[in-house]
Amino acid sequence: MRFVDNPKIVRQIRCLLTAMTSRLHAKRRNNFCDTPRISFIHSPALDLPYLPTEIWLMILREATTMDSDPLDISLGLSFLETPCEVAEYHASMKIKQDLSLVSKAWNRYMQEFLYEFVWISRASQAKALALTLLTQFIEGKPSSGHYIRRLHMETPVLMRCATDDIRTILDYAPHLVIYSDHHSVRCTRYSEFIDVRCSPEQMVSVLASSNSKLRRLSLTNYSDDPFPKHVSPLLRRTAANLEYLELSSSSIPLVSGHLFASKSPIVSLPVLQSLKLTLDNTTFAVLAAWDMPNLRNVSVVSSDFGYAGPGFAYFFAAHGKKLHQLELGHSSSLVVEHYLSLRPRPVQQIPLAEWCPNLKEFICSADAEWNWQNPDWIAPHVLLPGHKSLEFIGIRDIDKRLMDDASAFPADVEDDAPFFPLVEQISSLLFNNAFPSLRYIRDLSRASHSMRGGQRPETRILKFWAKILARCGERQVWLEDFRGVNITLRDLKRVGLGGAGSLV
Repeated sequence: MRFVDNPKIVRQIRCLLTAMTSRLHAKRRNNFCDTPRISFIHSPALDLPYLPTEIWLMILREATTMDSDPLDISLGLSFLETPCEVAEYHASMKIKQDLSLVSKAWNRYMQEFLYEFVWISRASQAKALALTLLTQFIEGKPSSGHYIRRLHMETPVLMRCATDDIRTILDYAPHLVIYSDHHSVRCTRYSEFIDVRCSPEQMVSVLASSNSKLRRLSLTNYSDDPFPKHVSPLLRRTAANLEYLELSSSSIPLVSGHLFASKSPIVSLPVLQSLKLTLDNTTFAVLAAWDMPNLRNVSVVSSDFGYAGPGFAYFFAAHGKKLHQLELGHSSSLVVEHYLSLRPRPVQQIPLAEWCPNLKEFICSADAEWNWQNPDWIAPHVLLPGHKSLEFIGIRDIDKRLMDDASAFPADVEDDAPFFPLVEQISSLLFNNAFPSLRYIRDLSRASHSMRGGQRPETRILKFWAKILARCGERQVWLEDFRGVNITLRDLKRVGLGGAGSLV
């Protein structure tokens, strides 16, 4: 047994050191001779440095916990959840770095927390991480890549990561659970200069190792080939655990949807619950044949505006009945503007409500289009003018819509007239004929919440929300903020709206 583990010996050594210190500093002792001498009392706090490693790890875990656990897969399955922001990540990393500098022991304990969630926001960060992992391998040190469980890449266009850096990181991160690439890898179209390890097929295959634990996957296709050509083998190997899948493409394949769909393998994803797609009409036709029995949430953006195409129809005809939540990424104004530019214009209606009869939650943009054929009615989205069983509608980008409308009258901050179209648009959701089962309307914008509940909100903003709240009350529909908390008239009065009842 080590002598430092014996409290009696530790106390004797501490008393001896105290006596030696008092003799060496006699003058300092004389200056405080009037101070009563306090006898040494052993405190349990002195034993903290000797806590077991498991206890320290629990303490440090609690000290570095973020508001929303970035490793909790269940928090991100619904598209209503507010994703982690880069500012929150940087604040958490600052705390982790400070704790790692306390002592060598804490530095060793903090390695797991420093590397478990990696957010790459520029190319230099990816290169630095790849160099660290390579250096550890060359020097024979334990690899920090074993701690990486979530890799998130979201960079500006001019700061995309090099493919060889990302490949190196993936090679040394065998326990990856969440992988997200949001158009953040720099790829060249000149195949003769590409490292064979960094081809689209190889980059995807490294994620599909035999012991892959991926549960959340976000991929971008940088190749001109159709997406499923190299993604299908990956998904077949990771299908057992995959619960969230996001697919987007940087190009539109010039292949017939019917021909390509007939030759593509069928992928089975037995536990997949959420699917986010930014794809073309051809790839939608391929995904229509995939087996996804537990699919509940879908977010769709057609990269070629092929909402009236056969691929879009095949996909929702095959999977629409299972859907509980649907988000349409393109705003109504963009879709209508695209259709007006087509020659000839598509005349058929898209029966989205018939394809998704069990839909309960719908998410759309605040940028809706005023239908001149029916001026008294503004649908939340041109593709879904009504639904008999819909209970919840979430609206994104209300803050952008408010700022754009307010720019028409920048001087008068008391007049809420610029917000009249948006008031009528949201009020249209309350019509019984369109959405008879509607019970909740949620503002999904964090910035809009700050505009409404900040320190000095504009009076016209508060007037706008007072009108919306009054009309929701007439229909017995709850109005919520981005957190799912009810917005009340008392909240508006608290931040400065006096006599709100006379405005509605």
